[in-house]
Amino acid sequence: MNAAELREFLNRDPFEPFRILLTSGDRYDIIDPISVAVGKNRAFAFFTDRDAWTFFAYLHVAAVEGLGNGPSRRSRGN
Repeated sequence: MNAAELREFLNRDPFEPFRILLTSGDRYDIIDPISVAVGKNRAFAFFTDRDAWTFFAYLHVAAVEGLGNGPSRRSRGN
């Protein structure tokens, strides 16, 4: 994965929640596109449901999978 690929997932309209799986086995559910900041080599994600945050390097992304038809939230004035 790279920054452009992550932006594609985040900018889908309508937004579709997805899960990022890392090579470490960590998993991050992205349910709100504005909770992720995309950098050149890594991203920052904030999880309001558990008041937590993380950085992850694109190099360590093993897979991305959809979360199905779960609730989608888009808070960009739409």
